[in-house]
Amino acid sequence: MSNRVTRSLSLLFLLAAMVAMPAQAQEIGYVDQQAVLMSMPEMQKVQQKVQQKMKQQQRELQQQRQQFQKQVKQFQQQQSLLDDSARAERERELQQRQQELQRSAQQRQQQMRKQRREMMQPLLEKLQGAIDKVAAQQELDMVLRREILLYEDETSERVADITRDVAGELGISLTQSPGEPSPTLDQNAPPAGGGGGGQ
Repeated sequence: MSNRVTRSLSLLFLLAAMVAMPAQAQEIGYVDQQAVLMSMPEMQKVQQKVQQKMKQQQRELQQQRQQFQKQVKQFQQQQSLLDDSARAERERELQQRQQELQRSAQQRQQQMRKQRREMMQPLLEKLQGAIDKVAAQQELDMVLRREILLYEDETSERVADITRDVAGELGISLTQSPGEPSPTLDQNAPPAGGGGGGQ
């Protein structure tokens, strides 16, 4: 499910909750999960591991590509010496090898995304536990991700940014301000924290 669809559904749930609850009873909090995650010491370890694995994958892919290019070059040098059937057979082999390389690259990307999700899971669970605790302490009815907020009345006492409280619950200081864009590990990967937020 795309981030756009997820955000749309989150917004619909929020609107439905607002209709269902009396306005004066709503106590809403929001948290910048990215700001908290990027401030967690464990996140730096995850980033380092992911970058190491990515470099290793890139090296292995590069070696496979270089080997394939050698085979292509060798074929180009020898094709004039081959009869038609042998030349056709070598071309089929090279096409098959090229397809295998493409599949291998795709599988490696999928494997990297899976490994990244697995490494992120303990951090997300720890973050969610802190969000739950702060939400209970502040008697909030719901907690949203900052990313889905379309409007915030900063004078309202019923809407609270609990990002710093969540960071405090985790015993960390924020290394970036809430709302500040975060660097990502993988441009194609879903944002970290996409599956939580106490919604």
